[in-house]
Parts: sequence; structure tokens; C-alpha cells
Amino acid sequence: MQHSQMQALSPKELNYIADSISNEEMLIKQCAATASISTHPAIQRALNQYVRSHEQHMNTLIQTLHQHQSLAPSQSQ
Repeated sequence: MQHSQMQALSPKELNYIADSISNEEMLIKQCAATASISTHPAIQRALNQYVRSHEQHMNTLIQTLHQHQSLAPSQSQ
């Protein structure tokens, strides 16, 4: 989809993305913390892969917000 064809996100959609970013941050922290205390190498590897996966998800969500930022209605305060 081209940038010029994107529609502005609704407040509900923006809240959903913000919640999803928070959830991804929490999952990153939990996986990293568990990997750091695990003594089993296979579990550490799996958890570290989950960290990378959740970081990618979070980056995708953030990029989506940035792409739609120019479409958001401006609010003067």
C-alpha cells in the first residue's frame, strides 16, 4: 500500500497499537529476565529468540505509528 493511500487511524486503533507496544515491551522484559536466570542452554536460546521476535513486533508497531503520524489531525495546545 502506498503512503498516499493510507487513512488516518481512529483513536481506538491508536489505543490498540499503544497497548500492543506495551505488551511487547513486557514480553521482552519477561523473556530476557527468564533467560538470564535459566541454566539450560536450549531454554536460554529459545527465550532469546522470543526476545528478538518481540522486538521485531514492537518495531513494526512503532513504524506503523510513524507512517500514520503525518495523517493524524493536528491538535494545538
